[in-house]
Amino acid sequence: MLKAVIVLFILFLLIAVWSSRRKQKPSPQEKDLLQVKSNAGDSAKKVIFIVIDSLMAEAVDRGLEQKELPAFQFLIERGQYYKDMVSSFPTMSVTIDSSLLTGAYPDRHHVPGLNWYSVRDHKLINYGTGPAEVIKIGVNQVMADALMQLNGSHLNPELPTIYEDLSRAGKKTGSINGLIYRGSAPHTLSLPAWMHGPTSMPESISVKGPDFLALGSLTNPLEGIEDLPGSIIHRLGINSEFSISTASYLIRENKLPDFLYMYLPDMDQQIHKKGPSDLKSLKDTDHQLQTLLQNFGSLENALEKAIIVIIGDSGMTEILPANENPVVELFPLLQAFNVYRQGEAITDETEIVLAVNETMAYVYNLKAREARAIAEAIRADSRIDIIAWRDGEWICVSNGASKELRFKTGGELTDSYKQSWTIEGEPQALDLKINHERQTLDYERYPDVLQRLYGALHSHDGDFLVVTAKPGYELADQHSPTHKGGGSHGSLGHAESLVPLIISGTEERPENLRIVDLKAFLQKLVTKQ
Repeated sequence: MLKAVIVLFILFLLIAVWSSRRKQKPSPQEKDLLQVKSNAGDSAKKVIFIVIDSLMAEAVDRGLEQKELPAFQFLIERGQYYKDMVSSFPTMSVTIDSSLLTGAYPDRHHVPGLNWYSVRDHKLINYGTGPAEVIKIGVNQVMADALMQLNGSHLNPELPTIYEDLSRAGKKTGSINGLIYRGSAPHTLSLPAWMHGPTSMPESISVKGPDFLALGSLTNPLEGIEDLPGSIIHRLGINSEFSISTASYLIRENKLPDFLYMYLPDMDQQIHKKGPSDLKSLKDTDHQLQTLLQNFGSLENALEKAIIVIIGDSGMTEILPANENPVVELFPLLQAFNVYRQGEAITDETEIVLAVNETMAYVYNLKAREARAIAEAIRADSRIDIIAWRDGEWICVSNGASKELRFKTGGELTDSYKQSWTIEGEPQALDLKINHERQTLDYERYPDVLQRLYGALHSHDGDFLVVTAKPGYELADQHSPTHKGGGSHGSLGHAESLVPLIISGTEERPENLRIVDLKAFLQKLVTKQ
């Protein structure tokens, strides 16, 4: 999700009005257009992978029933349509995209969420949650983490991305507005004067990405070639129209790489405001997809020349209106502890640090207090759903109904993904269905919950708990953004975890319906061409 960067852009508009009217230096011309085109020839199908933020199958089905989504209908009728692709956890876009592009959960890719605490650096890492929270943490710090450290060091350098793997296979790749973009080709992010002027951020940042890298006006290979919506009022190009227009140019000019990642962020903002039932933003997205495909000459030609894969990154749960008290304030629940206040220094006396990711939160235990005591304090609120923490090789889980279990990797029970587990306690704590005779387990309300909890709880160093809210509610620290009466995500349940997957232009089928398994599937599609 590029909402993180968008928030930062808006912040700088507020703190740097003095220079916003200055003429901005044009970003240096990139060599992307010279190196991006596939070497496989025009007869080889290109793979276009489109991530639509907060795309949900329920909304797609309603739009299809009302016959208001012709592009989606065309692709679904001529391809495969799955409604239960399991997302990563937390269901926050930076974590999900890291799983998409590395083929791993957070225990291996090391991007725990949009907001987390670094024990090594003694600071909160925030890639841009909301203006109030970012200001409290520090704009300089957030900008540096989002634009420099996320791809530069936080994303596990030892774990190859799809761009790096395909480059080694001799394939050309591209990314349009993807926040996770690490690859093998050198690029430059050019910050406008109103961003680097009032801060310590450099004017330009050297990064590595795919052969073609477009990240709004920060790096726009089409500058001076195409008139793209990249101004301040267009969120500096971090918008769906920029993504569609950039890809359309590559199609028209016959410059598509073998693999092109596209990110369409606009739906997410509307659903956060209006809730999951909103269809207008989906209709707008359908129109944009039509525009994109027509650049091939016709929709039919598009599937002759390309494989189109569309996925949502996470769903959303509908948040109750303000008069129904939907926001769980964690700070008061932990009043028996010395809890860090954003904007202040973390000292030797600090016992708890909160890192909230909408309907999910990390609760850091800096003083090695009994984890159960912290869990009990939080569980006193009936709106809390799941609390989990590490205890040696075990992961302990407590739910809002006071059911408890613990689990660890390895053992006699096997799930549908061929993962093996040992479980003790009450399976109802995670709504698990266990068949002891067959030694199998199935997931109900929480898809792939054991591996996803394991991934989050082993994603980074420190002693911490994972907390989720019940459907209809979201968590908050003192300055967290909230979405009363709208939509939110982050948690483990069906509404936030299951997303649609549409594949058109190939008969190849994914082995598992999990986002973490898509990288291998996409690489297979590309390398077979």
